[in-house]
Amino acid sequence: MYSGSSDGDASTQRKIPAASSMLWVRNLRRFIGSGAGLGSEALMELETKRILLDIFKAKQQKSAEAGTIPSFYKKKPEEGSISHRVQRLAKYRFLKKQSDILLNADDLDAMWVCLRENCVIDDATGAEKMNYEDFCHIASVCTEQIGLKCRRFFSPSNFMKFEKDESGRISILPFYLYVMRTVSLTQARIDMSELDEDSDGFLQPYEMENYIGGLIPNLAQLRDMPAGFIQMYCRIAAHKFFFFCDPHKRGKACIKKVLLSNCLQELMELHQESEEEATDTEQAENWFSLTSAQRICDMFLALDKDASGSLSKQELRDYADGTLTDIFIERVFDEHVRHGKNGNGNAREMDFESFLDFVLALENKDTAEGLTYLFRCLDLNGRGFLTTADIHTLFRDVHQKWIEGGNYELCIEDVRDEIWDMVKPADPLRITLADLLGCKQGGTVASMLIDVRGFWAHDNRENLLQEEEEPGEEQ
Repeated sequence: MYSGSSDGDASTQRKIPAASSMLWVRNLRRFIGSGAGLGSEALMELETKRILLDIFKAKQQKSAEAGTIPSFYKKKPEEGSISHRVQRLAKYRFLKKQSDILLNADDLDAMWVCLRENCVIDDATGAEKMNYEDFCHIASVCTEQIGLKCRRFFSPSNFMKFEKDESGRISILPFYLYVMRTVSLTQARIDMSELDEDSDGFLQPYEMENYIGGLIPNLAQLRDMPAGFIQMYCRIAAHKFFFFCDPHKRGKACIKKVLLSNCLQELMELHQESEEEATDTEQAENWFSLTSAQRICDMFLALDKDASGSLSKQELRDYADGTLTDIFIERVFDEHVRHGKNGNGNAREMDFESFLDFVLALENKDTAEGLTYLFRCLDLNGRGFLTTADIHTLFRDVHQKWIEGGNYELCIEDVRDEIWDMVKPADPLRITLADLLGCKQGGTVASMLIDVRGFWAHDNRENLLQEEEEPGEEQ
């Protein structure tokens, strides 16, 4: 009967070698480790492990660095240091390269000649037009005559930007104006970037004044400006850019915002010859004209009766022949004039910079920036909205000046209701700045509440409109 192995049998058994010492095991492990012998599920699991391991290592690294604050501010290189010199050299070379590939005046003239010589005349309108084949042909001709730097304007995407007629043709004039404007804006950006000393994309007031001063010799209407008035002119002109491009009063204007603003376009209008093209009215309405700048200076000097270089409340009340209400003048000083340091205690006086803001706001009431300035004055309690009580309080002074001027009696409540109908606020109990901006009549409403002349213009709007139309009918 079998009773199991004996001790002698156990000693005679063959020893089984360790798995790691077997050749076939080592080969199998090597094969699996390479991934060649794994199925798709096994490969996916292996890849998942690798990803999780990378995530774990990344978290460990973040945990190790948790005690340090990440860098969000880099100190600018010191003046005269190697870093500062390298930065300025790199900036100079970049701007030089951008300027070299820009079309000059001769190139633009040559392009206009090419466009006119290779376009077709529309039989119906007489307009000069080109289809896409003409567009490509003109591109080749311009490239031969001007060089490769004009090639970028003749891309298919640029052709598609312009309105086409039923034959798929575009007018050459809008295309040429587009090229001119692109070149002008690019040149302006290069010039501004050269003046941007710290290369942060913003211009400080003195940098903007330097830019405007450099433009004066090239602007037809400013060439004869007296040398002694240039500095004051640049100060006045630059202030409009900052009024519209720096609404938060940070003391610097973004170059991109300046380029896209209407201010730059208004300034460039002074290229046209004043004797032939620009009328006296256009020059007076253009803030950047010499006539307008002199008007602002004369106005300030006339108001500053004590020749102190700043305006008191009493002096500012004479602005616009005294048609502004007293409560509005008080609110202007409360919201937009800093405390003076002229030894008169807490007395406030308006300096020339604040006066420029004041004039810009009143002359641009229909803009968001101008209306924002005025709304702060209208918001008597600083709550961000106007109530019927605010309207009544504001118009009370207008009503008083209205009666003193010999006009007919009117009901304040009727005017208040009319303002509510004009604005149509989202909340029927209050008018916000957004309501005034959205109704497109915010400038008119502001005029009615601060200026008796503004209310008179609104009250006689139909007669004024008829007077404007009559000269046109006679012609």
